[in-house]
Amino acid sequence: MRTWFITGASRGFGALIAEQALRIGDAVIATARNPQDVENRLGNHPNLFAVRLDVTKEADAHQAVAEGIKRFGRIDVLINNAGFGVLGAVEETSASETERLFSTNVFGLLNVTRAVLPHMRRQRSGHVINISSLGGYYAYMGWGVYGSTKFAVEGISEAMHQELTPLGIKVTVVEPGFFRTDFLDEQSLVKTALELPEYDETVGVIRRFAKAANHAQPGNPIKLAEAMVTLVNAPNPPLRLPLGSDAVERIKAKHELVEAELAEWRELALTTDFAS
Repeated sequence: MRTWFITGASRGFGALIAEQALRIGDAVIATARNPQDVENRLGNHPNLFAVRLDVTKEADAHQAVAEGIKRFGRIDVLINNAGFGVLGAVEETSASETERLFSTNVFGLLNVTRAVLPHMRRQRSGHVINISSLGGYYAYMGWGVYGSTKFAVEGISEAMHQELTPLGIKVTVVEPGFFRTDFLDEQSLVKTALELPEYDETVGVIRRFAKAANHAQPGNPIKLAEAMVTLVNAPNPPLRLPLGSDAVERIKAKHELVEAELAEWRELALTTDFAS
């Protein structure tokens, strides 16, 4: 029996992944700011341990991990899932909105990871799964600052993969496209207080799209949760795992764009070294 430590486990992806882990007989340390919300969502289960955790507080992270270790003895899978989105142009996103976003999506992920890794290093085993986004690989108007937090998660994950593989610890960054969760609801998505009319033809389109697409997204969140079990069971999991047809297509399009630009500007790029 493995033990999963899941952040943001009271709803959305976190709750669904917790359900799948419990279904296959694993133990779950399910964290949320209010652990009662976890119990209300997931019910009573002998392998479920609901723990209070505000990921923005490093002391909370260490306390939650310590309580989980005391209950189940180990942590085999870390799902860094807690986070939220901000929709607005880069210029429209205030310093305070940006700081709050990074506090949860990046610094919170780091707080929890630093608390869990000493236990995985002692075990010489474990799997860290960081939930990023298609927006962490392919930036798009209206999602610039939110995407920047996920770009940070991508970079952190790449470095961790190199650092932890020799220690027997696996790392995967998951890049979901649009899934039919509550991500576009007000509890998960914040719109910037400032909305400039000059951005109506760009970011305005995305604001209207987000409203229309809410609960009509193409991705099935239950299938994403099932994919997490497949990922954890894989003997050689990938560094990156895009999920959803929209994610696959956008990533393919970005690769083609990067390759085309590199070919066009390769000659200039190669002129900037010292002469050999």
